[in-house]
Amino acid sequence: MIDTAARPKRIVLVRHGESQGNVDPTIYERVPDHALELTERGREQVEDAGRELRALFGTEHVTAFVSPYRRTRETFRLLGLDPERTRAKEEPRLREQDWGNIQDLVDMERQRADRDAYGHFYYRFAHGESGADVYDRVSSFLETMHRDFARHAVRYGPDRNVLLVTHGLTMRLFCMRWFHWSVEEFECLSNPGNGETRVLLRGTDGRYVLDRPFDRWK
Repeated sequence: MIDTAARPKRIVLVRHGESQGNVDPTIYERVPDHALELTERGREQVEDAGRELRALFGTEHVTAFVSPYRRTRETFRLLGLDPERTRAKEEPRLREQDWGNIQDLVDMERQRADRDAYGHFYYRFAHGESGADVYDRVSSFLETMHRDFARHAVRYGPDRNVLLVTHGLTMRLFCMRWFHWSVEEFECLSNPGNGETRVLLRGTDGRYVLDRPFDRWK
């Protein structure tokens, strides 16, 4: 169990800005998911988020873990965080749920419908992952993150931040793992919007609370 004093002040999750795949599903038939870029609107969303995060962090140190996808790396860059106070690491375990390979649009839509009926946590894409697979790699990442907490607690002090630049489903599964939510609770939640954040804020007892809930399916 990690020492309460080693825990950072905040753990901030940010979803990438709007990408080409968010506005044009047919692009998955031509471009790998990991190579999709942000749209102009997505870049504006991230710049707005960056202004809010820079104000939130102030002069405090930030350790950033960034999904290796192109849209998340671009998101991190456009946040405009102070390089003198930010330490960034690429973290493949924070990537999007894998679909696997170039997609056929008709088959992709069929599988999405099947997933909605079967359940987002358990349904496994034919050549990719289930939500449960993403949960497992997020759990593995937590071990790395906790070691990082302990390693840098003295150097950066208690008023420091951890930033995860990732994807909507991964954000929900991270919170599910952290707060020990049930599968049923996870299934009720919607992804945050592009460029949106969720903040886990450390309380006086060392425990974290979420600044705002995820929207629920209607």
